[in-house]
Amino acid sequence: MCAKSIDKAGEKIYNINMKISEMKYERIDVDRACETVKKLTERMRKAASGREMSEIRNECIEEAKKIQTMSSLCYIRFTLNTSDEFYLGEKTYYDENSPRFSSAAVEFNRAFLSNPHLSEALGLMNPNVAKVYELELGIMDEKIIPELVEESRLVTEYDRLMSETTFEFKGREMPLSVLRKYFDDRDRKIRRASMEALGKTLSGISGSLDGIFDKLVRVRAKMARKMGFKSFAEMGDCQMGRYSYGRKEIGKFRDAVASDVTPLVAKHKKSIAAKLGLDEIMLYDNEICFKEGNPEPILSPKQMFAAAREMYRDMGEETGAFIDSMLAADAFDVYARKGKWGGGYCTSIDDYKQPFILANFNGSSGDVDVLTHEAGHALAYYKMFENNVDYELNLGTMSVAEIHSMAMEFLAWKYMDKFFGKRAQDYKYMHLMSSLTFIPYGAMVDEFQEICYENPDMTPSERNKEWQKLDIYYRPYLSTKGIPYIENGTRWQYQMHIYENPMYYIDYCLSQSVAHQILVRSQKDYKSAFELYMTLLGKGGELPFGQLVQSVGLKDPLGEGALKTACEEIDALLLRLSND
Repeated sequence: MCAKSIDKAGEKIYNINMKISEMKYERIDVDRACETVKKLTERMRKAASGREMSEIRNECIEEAKKIQTMSSLCYIRFTLNTSDEFYLGEKTYYDENSPRFSSAAVEFNRAFLSNPHLSEALGLMNPNVAKVYELELGIMDEKIIPELVEESRLVTEYDRLMSETTFEFKGREMPLSVLRKYFDDRDRKIRRASMEALGKTLSGISGSLDGIFDKLVRVRAKMARKMGFKSFAEMGDCQMGRYSYGRKEIGKFRDAVASDVTPLVAKHKKSIAAKLGLDEIMLYDNEICFKEGNPEPILSPKQMFAAAREMYRDMGEETGAFIDSMLAADAFDVYARKGKWGGGYCTSIDDYKQPFILANFNGSSGDVDVLTHEAGHALAYYKMFENNVDYELNLGTMSVAEIHSMAMEFLAWKYMDKFFGKRAQDYKYMHLMSSLTFIPYGAMVDEFQEICYENPDMTPSERNKEWQKLDIYYRPYLSTKGIPYIENGTRWQYQMHIYENPMYYIDYCLSQSVAHQILVRSQKDYKSAFELYMTLLGKGGELPFGQLVQSVGLKDPLGEGALKTACEEIDALLLRLSND
């Protein structure tokens, strides 16, 4: 399939010849795949030893990888152009049929867990595989297939709506990904005008935005009831693979965010406001840290990729091979255009052992973050493929996977002069402040979703009022007053995760808290911090979140007082950066 590079340690999986565009797409016959899994399930029930169980499991994994590979290629090509009718049709095919494969796979899991030779089988793999199987038994059943199909259809409807909506600003039409650049323009009038353009356009499609979300809440609530959950918020936790913590622990973490992080953010926001000469910080001031404007890359996109290659090669031989292979495979698509999905992501194409990154460059510092954050995800995939981490455990929960990306952002600080020149120090301050400011926002998104799913009959107006209450609670230093439509509590409607990936967002907060610890270590001893990071990547999801973090000598942010300690260290670093 793909040529591979070799080093002294043995065979490596870095693909160096095949480009993403050359990978052949073929629709998977889901009916055939389901039949194959059903036959494997019967064999699993009759397996006479743990060794036989392990071999049958490997066959089932190969079937799952085939579907993952083709559905991933399909999704990539759909997001590159959401107007492409062929890949829209193919995506719809997987949306409508993949739940049946998932249902068949759950029956396979049930047979695996009930086999009398289970203990012997688990001795041949990571025993946490069983915990993942148990979790999946509680969230998947053929009785919710109609709801899963409808959920996918609604998410696609939202994706297309947001991808095809353009915003009139500066005399031209532009996608949201381009408009966002002006949200942190140095000129406050431009920032305000861009946010007003956002609000006016969203107001025009408010009926669709409310309608889609209302249907999503109801269909998700229905599937949660069918599966015996109190609310979809709890089911969403399970869908995110959280087998070591849930709503109770997350609620305590949010309380710690409100008591420890929010006051610290408010303190530094007050200092920034004074420097900017502002009496009140508006939503369109939230990203601004400097009167002369935030630092922007001094390089063209082409030059940024060259600088990124130099950076990763300097970090080490392994990261150098990684970036070379990504560039050789054309595994980045970063230019914004109409019809392209407006967010950013890193995904894998498993049979090719190849990650892919989609983003929308707009000339802001966020372009550099793509080359660190998303590349951190991609590097983790490469490590996972190389170390043959159990397929079911993958990179771990997203609270683990996001450490890979967020920590890489901080480990790249050492090289920021390549991208920002004399303003590298300003970038570090802005970046750290932004990462800290994000945590209350992320906690707010999680609680908002919890409220919505615990009260599925809420009206759009009631949901917006809940968002406003949470905004005051978590971000009392920020105002949306006077911004058309947004002031009514609708900021959440262009947070794509709320529609597409329910209950995901709190993982960003947990990960950010761990990444902050790696940043603090890197300031004292970069070499050991980088080695710790690479060790963490190599573990994949072999342990549940808290144990995994602690296994490399870091604190579990869900632990008592962990967030408070981290805030003290970040406060000191922010003060140092602002005074240097």
